[in-house]
Amino acid sequence: MKSTSDNKKEFNKGYGKPGAKSSKNSGYGKSGTKSSKQSGYGIKKQGTYKKPRIEKEKQLPNDPAEVAAILGRVSCYRIAKLTPIGAYISLASDTEDDTLKSAEILLPKNEFIGKELTRESLLNAFLYLDSEDRPVATLKTPALSIGELAVLSCTEATELGAFLDWGLMKDLFLPFKEQTYKVKKGDQVLVTLYLDKSSRLCASMKIYKLLKTDAPYVQNDHVDGLVYELSDEHGAYVAVDNKYSAMIPKRELVRSVKIGDRLQLRVSKVLADGKLELAMREQSHIQLNDDCTKIYEELKASKKGFLPYHDKTESLIIKNKFNMSKIAFKRAIGHLYKQGLIVIQEDGISLVP
Repeated sequence: MKSTSDNKKEFNKGYGKPGAKSSKNSGYGKSGTKSSKQSGYGIKKQGTYKKPRIEKEKQLPNDPAEVAAILGRVSCYRIAKLTPIGAYISLASDTEDDTLKSAEILLPKNEFIGKELTRESLLNAFLYLDSEDRPVATLKTPALSIGELAVLSCTEATELGAFLDWGLMKDLFLPFKEQTYKVKKGDQVLVTLYLDKSSRLCASMKIYKLLKTDAPYVQNDHVDGLVYELSDEHGAYVAVDNKYSAMIPKRELVRSVKIGDRLQLRVSKVLADGKLELAMREQSHIQLNDDCTKIYEELKASKKGFLPYHDKTESLIIKNKFNMSKIAFKRAIGHLYKQGLIVIQEDGISLVP
């Protein structure tokens, strides 16, 4: 925005040289006597300003660092003044920060079309930075505020980072250094909102420390989880309900998963610190029936009722074929054998004729 001094100067029109009588107003009335309102001399020189008839329309925007405490948050504001380009609003709540007290932030006119606003009106608004990194307010509530978590869609990916749709005109920037994997267009990512060193609002996928450890779930409850990070050593890190800290231990990863996968999981254990351990499979007595059914159906669908899987088949092959551990596979085929449904051979298993 430009300051008042940048506004185009308006000059008085209809005057001759400075000090000369006006050709339009002679200083006398029709009767030839001097007018009580015009002396005929002392006319304003060219280059002087006209007295403004409306409030100042433009003013210098606040430095983002000066309003960092309220950036990325919904706050209560009071309308300080209305101008043709919008309303200037100031923080309504008490604060000891003099800079925040005096800060007047633009709420663009297109934000309140159809709404009747007057001076001193109170409203809730979200403060962010526009395309030129100037603090600006909006009456829209974006998908997340500072410190919150939300799943956002990537609208564009570049070498510097990704851009996420969070419900505002300007997309949210996710720097490359804040990604836990290389995000591409269309990806759904769980992120938090933070201010960088330049007081710009950015997203981060590094959310481990923000996840809560007071989940209401107990052992064997079923939960909805989003995979947000993978570890070759430990397993898959999961956000339950997008906010609770959890993990699928490596031993429980019976099939491959990737970041962004949303899974239905079972709570296998609630740890002492409140974090959840999750399993991809049901309890053994329930899962046994499921495993038996899966293997039996595979046998019926196979040629000649035979599958080349047995006790000595590698665990990874079993996992990829049946989505179960080798222990679970052996338990299931043993159960089917005891029921007289299959025959276990050296080179595989087959249906009983």
